[in-house]
Amino acid sequence: MALFSAQYLKEGVSAREALSWAAFDFANSGYTTVVLTAVFNAYFVSVVCADASWATLLWTSVIAASNILAIVAMPLIGAASDLKANKKFWTVLMSLVCIAGTVGLAFTGSGTVWLAIIMVVVSNFAYNVGETLNSAFLPEIADPRSMGKVSGWGWSFGYCGGLLTLGLSLAVVTLMQGQGMSAEDYVPWTMIITAAVFLLAALPLALWLKERATPRTQAAFWSLAEESWVSLWSTFKSLPKHKNFAWLVASGLSFQGGIAVVVTLAAVYADQAMGFTPDETILLVLLVNITAAIGAFAFGYVEDRIGHKNALIVTLFIWIAMVVVAYFAQTKALFWVAANLAGIAMGSSQSAGRALVGVLAPAKDRAAFYSFWNMALWVANIIGPMTYGMITWATNNDQRLALLCTGLFFVLGLVLTLPMRLQKS
Repeated sequence: MALFSAQYLKEGVSAREALSWAAFDFANSGYTTVVLTAVFNAYFVSVVCADASWATLLWTSVIAASNILAIVAMPLIGAASDLKANKKFWTVLMSLVCIAGTVGLAFTGSGTVWLAIIMVVVSNFAYNVGETLNSAFLPEIADPRSMGKVSGWGWSFGYCGGLLTLGLSLAVVTLMQGQGMSAEDYVPWTMIITAAVFLLAALPLALWLKERATPRTQAAFWSLAEESWVSLWSTFKSLPKHKNFAWLVASGLSFQGGIAVVVTLAAVYADQAMGFTPDETILLVLLVNITAAIGAFAFGYVEDRIGHKNALIVTLFIWIAMVVVAYFAQTKALFWVAANLAGIAMGSSQSAGRALVGVLAPAKDRAAFYSFWNMALWVANIIGPMTYGMITWATNNDQRLALLCTGLFFVLGLVLTLPMRLQKS
């Protein structure tokens, strides 16, 4: 509670309320960690699709479909929440939808391809929307001088939620494996655990977080939706006048594609290429989350010392090294090294990119530029995994070649970062 003291918060915001907001990061991190990164993705490929040559491509296509749905719907939902000043309603609603979709994943198994597809699309779409709307509460909670601190505490708290959910899942998997049970027996229980942690940890937000925005009833819903898209298009057209920001967007569009592959397909690669068992994969991702938390925290100090651009360049070199080590890894021990390199680079590269947007975006248009940046990252989250999936499909499930090609996203991101100059464009 001491972290969320009055000096860091806006007047009238209690420490309990701020902690309730941060608890949402704790709540939904288990979903991304267990469903998208550590457990269900590998289960989808190996069990639901029975290791078919097209299974990885189908998984990446499902993730892409849910992200496309979020890209299309978010301006409409954002307009509705602005019009009625009801971000909390939409956040809670999307949380319940995501939780319900996660519970639905507990009923999947061998041959239930369509059920799994529907539940992943529904749950990941709802996760994306809920996460975006919850972030919009930050300016209503934090003192403007402490925005970074309060945001960082929520981010760090989120890692703890992912670690807790993954740790509980690992305990269940280990126990049931010891009793001779298969993935179809224990993976459904990890989905129930993930949904339960999400529900319990999101309750404080539903109970105590206040809506402080003023309703904009004078504007029509569809005009606000149109305004959202017009703002994005206007930012796109202004890129030639803001060349440094354009270089950053191009770089982010590339390197985020590689990061998205690691997030959504690390467990698939560990299972298919390295022969990791489910409990080994969960333990791997659990420890990598710890590495990521430490790396993101420590690298922030390095970033302030060497500069945002140089920090981003360093993290991209780490990503490239990770791909090389993972590609040549023939032992699980060496793959552990690659995984922890990814952990070090994960939070620090995304943090450096966010900071660079703040440096390069015009002050009067900062919100629009951040919206455009986030939209570019969402597009990258589609392109990266889809490219990986198409390569595995075209090469009869050659996971190593797909990973090596993923390294090109980081190389291109590095090349596109170099022309950028850190002055207001």
